[in-house]
Amino acid sequence: MSKKLTGIGASEGVAIAKAYVLNEEPIDSLINDKKISDADAEIKKVSDAMAKAKKDLESLQIIAKEKLGEEKAAVFEAHVQILEDPAMSDEWNALIRDEKTNAPAAIRTVAKKYADMFEAMDDAYFKERAADVKDVTERLIRYTLGLHVIDLATISEEVVIVADDLSPSQTAQLNKNFVKGFACDMGGRTSHAAIMARSLEIPAVLGLKEVVKNTKNDDIIALDGQTGHVEINPADKAEWEKRAENFKKEQEELKLYINKPTVTEDGFKGFVLEGNIGSPKDVDAVLENGGEAIGLFRSEFLYMDNDHFPTEEEQFTSYKAVVEKMKGKITIIRTLDIGGDKKLSYFEFPHELNPFLGYRAIRFTLDRKDIFRDQIRALLRASAFGPLGIMFPMIATIDEFKAAKDFTLECKAELEKEGVAVGKDLQIGMMVEIPAAAVNADNFAKYADFFSVGTNDLIQYSMAADRMSENVTYLYQPYNPSILRLLKSTIDGAHKHKRWAGMCGEMAGDVKAIPLLMGLGLDAFSMSATSIPRARSIMAKLTLKETQDLVAKALECDNTEEVLVLVDKLLEKTL
Repeated sequence: MSKKLTGIGASEGVAIAKAYVLNEEPIDSLINDKKISDADAEIKKVSDAMAKAKKDLESLQIIAKEKLGEEKAAVFEAHVQILEDPAMSDEWNALIRDEKTNAPAAIRTVAKKYADMFEAMDDAYFKERAADVKDVTERLIRYTLGLHVIDLATISEEVVIVADDLSPSQTAQLNKNFVKGFACDMGGRTSHAAIMARSLEIPAVLGLKEVVKNTKNDDIIALDGQTGHVEINPADKAEWEKRAENFKKEQEELKLYINKPTVTEDGFKGFVLEGNIGSPKDVDAVLENGGEAIGLFRSEFLYMDNDHFPTEEEQFTSYKAVVEKMKGKITIIRTLDIGGDKKLSYFEFPHELNPFLGYRAIRFTLDRKDIFRDQIRALLRASAFGPLGIMFPMIATIDEFKAAKDFTLECKAELEKEGVAVGKDLQIGMMVEIPAAAVNADNFAKYADFFSVGTNDLIQYSMAADRMSENVTYLYQPYNPSILRLLKSTIDGAHKHKRWAGMCGEMAGDVKAIPLLMGLGLDAFSMSATSIPRARSIMAKLTLKETQDLVAKALECDNTEEVLVLVDKLLEKTL
């Protein structure tokens, strides 16, 4: 008997194969609070387990490099760093020595502390660091318990993996010749499992909640990684096979758009498709997918992945690497966006009742100009190697923007006085993520060279709804007419003063948002690298007038549902 489930489509594609239910022995029930008598022996047990875990991770890095390339294999480099993090090992060794805690319990206690810290963060990219900590420490705990670590690389028949969750190390082992897809109870589009699935081009549906409970080994599983639909023992297998064939044809068509120009059906060439990155290693994927610029380099990764504030020289090296790789295409780098949910291990932020609306981002850097100066000087020096945009986050008032811009120009004058080259193609712009900035965009555009909309924050601040709160997720509505009006105010404000407006939030690569953003006149769409070909294909099948007519109607709608009806009707012609 067939059963249908719906989850989150995390990696496109259609798969039909036997189920391989991943039932690893749960470790929590095997960890106890029993005290130990020989601390040295227990610490040696951890040391031996770490040696085994490190060997595994180094092997996985080699496997991942072959399958996924240098960029995605770097996650295992990070996993080795987590494994050998002296702060964590000092903490669990202290628990073993001072409190006589047994090794598995000590590791679990410390791992939970760090995973909880990352999980509490609002930024999806940093939130996923919790999965890294869990992945590494669970492997370590298994070895201290003398348990077997499952090797998915040994799968030798066509299957769909069914699991509670898949860790980065498990996902990297998958051979796509045999693993046709995976379905998990947990996870979302920004989880490592999703990111790696997209890199491997393996269809995946996550967040299913009940797929493990409802599936047995050798059941037939059919899944659609775009719609999020899963069917166990499908009633109409032929229909699923037809969908799979259609998807393959569509993917071949998308490849044709990688090297095509970005142009609408009626010949408009004013849209630019850009990529979001977190490190210099991410640039290759943007270029390989036809990216025309870097619309967002999240510079906070340089700070988060460090044990000190990175020096001017350390930052300059990273920024220069990206600018040079882009070979004349502009790179937009966001200045330090820290605070709120993003913490640093080496800096204590003041306690605040609502840190998301507190001392963070530009408010922090304008207050700590000693830290800000190193970053701005590094950015200005990198601008000598190609077109660069400096973008300030969390701008609320014109005075804030002017203060940040004036400080940048002061640093520029300092460098020029020192005889250090600064680029002529430098632009100074701002994020629009606070409603106050959106409604006042025409005045901001007198001073800013460009805008880039951060839709995740703009939406949650506009709707007064934390998008990570399960109780109010229904209010996270990118297509709501009120949000569209704020976007119109931002874009029109930029164009009034002949400035360009871009977007680097999730919405920029959203299939259903693209026609709306086209009609609103957005100039630059910055998204994950793999989303670029599809965005270009959608633009090629729509006329500018169609999208403008769509927006005119959408702005008069009462709610999100009415807007989506209009969008779906227009998108039918692109299928």
